[in-house]
Amino acid sequence: MVTTTHSTATRATEIVSEYFRAPISVLEEAAQVLGGQLAAAKGSGALTAAQLDLLVEPHAHAALALVEARVYGAGFIAAVDLLTGARNHLSWWQGDDRGKLVLAAQSVNKEFIDYSDFEWFRVPMMTGAPHVAGPHVDYLCSDEYTVTVAAPVHIDGDFVGVAGLDMLIDSVERQLLPRLSALGEPVTLVNGVGRVVLSTDAAHTTGDAVRGGRLAELERARCGGVELDIIVG
Repeated sequence: MVTTTHSTATRATEIVSEYFRAPISVLEEAAQVLGGQLAAAKGSGALTAAQLDLLVEPHAHAALALVEARVYGAGFIAAVDLLTGARNHLSWWQGDDRGKLVLAAQSVNKEFIDYSDFEWFRVPMMTGAPHVAGPHVDYLCSDEYTVTVAAPVHIDGDFVGVAGLDMLIDSVERQLLPRLSALGEPVTLVNGVGRVVLSTDAAHTTGDAVRGGRLAELERARCGGVELDIIVG
């Protein structure tokens, strides 16, 4: 039984790592190219939100076109004071129509958010590496339970924002649960702060805390390339 459980955990980590590989890769590529584009734009003078949107849009659509994982929204979130004439800015496209998100049309207060309060922005800013954050309710964009993947963007080593994408939990479940269920044992995916991302066991739902429950007593297996763990049992 122990051998079977270990084998299941190993295979589950491989499935999850493979699933997130394409989203992370497309963001890393976008971050590298965008960093060069932003450096050139700023070197030519003031960088405005409109100019930023023109640079970001092709990268956002490349992420939205991924076939390996269903992406709901994608774009770039600028660090404070990167732009001229705007304290911060969210260049973002989402939904089936891949339309541009306009925060001001939803709530003026959203224009003044300090994005460094959010895990998906703060961790890449601090570590210099891509990060998978969630599950969380995305009040900025979709108002849905979401997993956000983000990669830092730099100009000459200075952090200037993150390239990011959102995947709705519903879509992640539709793509991952059948593969994890086929392993034949209960499999639960948890994040770095001990919250359930998804589970093949109906007793554990998205957002549940692992601490204090039965899952806390079971061994975790880390998924390669992402700060996510698999618990079998």
